[in-house]
Amino acid sequence: METFDTGRHISGQFNQELDAVRNNVMNMGGLVEQQLKNALTAVSDNNEELARKVLSSDYKINLMEVTIDEECTRIIAKRQPAASDLRLVMAIIKTIADLERIADEAEKIAKVALEQFSAKQQDLLLNLDNLGRLVLTTLHDTLDAFTRMDFDAALKVHQSDNRIDREYEALMRQLMTYMMEDPRSIPSIMSVIWSARALERIGDRCQNICEYVIYFVKGKVIRHISEEDVPGIF
Repeated sequence: METFDTGRHISGQFNQELDAVRNNVMNMGGLVEQQLKNALTAVSDNNEELARKVLSSDYKINLMEVTIDEECTRIIAKRQPAASDLRLVMAIIKTIADLERIADEAEKIAKVALEQFSAKQQDLLLNLDNLGRLVLTTLHDTLDAFTRMDFDAALKVHQSDNRIDREYEALMRQLMTYMMEDPRSIPSIMSVIWSARALERIGDRCQNICEYVIYFVKGKVIRHISEEDVPGIF
């Protein structure tokens, strides 16, 4: 396991500022993870109350993003960080933007729990469960890699995104087949499709965050490099 030591500064105050910002990101990540968990539970259990809780909590995540972004801006202006310190601050700024968007996708999923489905159509929502659990695990592992700034863990999660893509494509084929067999179901099935699409996007956001961890630890950008070629550049 390769991690990066961030406690290297002569200025103890600078260390405290960086630690405080990282802790705030971890708190934000924990809240985002809970939002996604609640959204998926609301859909699978048809829990309207839990869905509304997700919707009403979104403002907390938006506020955290703004607060952390402002703190990072202050650190850049005050400390003028260079090298790995600057990479860390930039990784944090990009990470909180993706976390906020993950929360937005969770909000979309929660809204599906507020819609009305027939008993047969309700069964289709259960088909989201496998994809949802996979994405939730991916988000948890991503946040863990960020917390420890663990290169190996980040690379492993980054390379596992194709599992989400395969699960998403299989679910989409199933939903398309259902709509062809029963065209009257199209409006309801579209809601399930948007939820599946939201989960697939969360997987992409997790992959982005892993790229920021890799950038911080290694100083290399892998955003436009194919999965097969990534291990060879380190």
